[in-house]
Amino acid sequence: METHGELHRAILNNIPDQAWLKDTESRYILVNDAFMAACGRSEADIIGSTPDKVWSSEWGRVYLATDKAVVASGVRRRYEESRPGADGAPRWFDTVKMPVRDAHGRIVGTVGISRDITDRKRSEMALLDSRAQLRQLSAYLQTVREAERTRLSRELHDELGQWLGGLRLGLSYLETQPDMPAADQSAHLQMLKELVDETIDAVHRIAADLRPAVLDELGLHAALEWLTESFAQRHGLPCELVMPEAVTACLDSECSTAIFRIVQESLTNASRHGQPTHVRVALDVRDGHCHVSVADDGRGMETTRAGHGQRLGLMGMRERALMLGGAFEIESAPGQGTRVMVRIPARAAAGGMTQSATSGATNEAGWSCAS
Repeated sequence: METHGELHRAILNNIPDQAWLKDTESRYILVNDAFMAACGRSEADIIGSTPDKVWSSEWGRVYLATDKAVVASGVRRRYEESRPGADGAPRWFDTVKMPVRDAHGRIVGTVGISRDITDRKRSEMALLDSRAQLRQLSAYLQTVREAERTRLSRELHDELGQWLGGLRLGLSYLETQPDMPAADQSAHLQMLKELVDETIDAVHRIAADLRPAVLDELGLHAALEWLTESFAQRHGLPCELVMPEAVTACLDSECSTAIFRIVQESLTNASRHGQPTHVRVALDVRDGHCHVSVADDGRGMETTRAGHGQRLGLMGMRERALMLGGAFEIESAPGQGTRVMVRIPARAAAGGMTQSATSGATNEAGWSCAS
């Protein structure tokens, strides 16, 4: 088969994809620079050889079979293939093979082009994985929501229902005892007052579990103090909070809520899975971002092998950070504890400190949102 060597070589070398010409016996006649780079061989090693001599025996058999099919059918073939790259990682290629005919229409060889589509395939796989994760997260959040409703229903029924029922019985008893001695009546009323106080405490606790009022009324610093102190009391282990109070003024309600929930979820994970002896929560503002760290000295984990619920909890925290233009990282290894790190752009609440307003000023403690 006449190739007009230099002309064909110039054409092929101006193609960024791998390109080649073969005769009907699958022997290479001409290859371009991209092809030689892909197989890691020189032109002298390739020309005159068949694919099983140029590539691995496995891929050589595949290429010989597709060459034979094109020559036998006279029909163009297009397919995607995956083979290891130079670094051993899989790479994907979009390959086209076509018959070459002479002036009489006889097939005298094949021509092929193979385009590296690894980046596109990885993007497609990442998109599919992201969609699958979002479906899992949606199902997880629905499960969590239903579990929270069940817990709230149980607390309302068991605690509030019990205390309100006791109040109702106590009032009915007083109503049926008009001649009760004053001392007994006073003692009974005191008992009912204590029931009322317990009912009020239960309402406050249930409301705080849903959304702590201190977050809206006193800000993020006070809310995290309440959260870490409650965590320490509930689990009997030290939980340290390191956070300048001025950080609160650098964050609007949306950022504060996201950070509170991320810290809350991190502490929940630490208590359920980490078995730590100490937990440290740290927040500060640097370069216009709020940096959050929740570290424990527990048993750690391999993040790729985290349990289903734990993995989805981490995913939920990551989504909270990403929704605000931030970033989420986790460092952990078996026996080395876990550290959750979040970075969220600092956005001051309306009427609070703003970065532009404080870029050259500090508060009384010498600290600013722009520090």
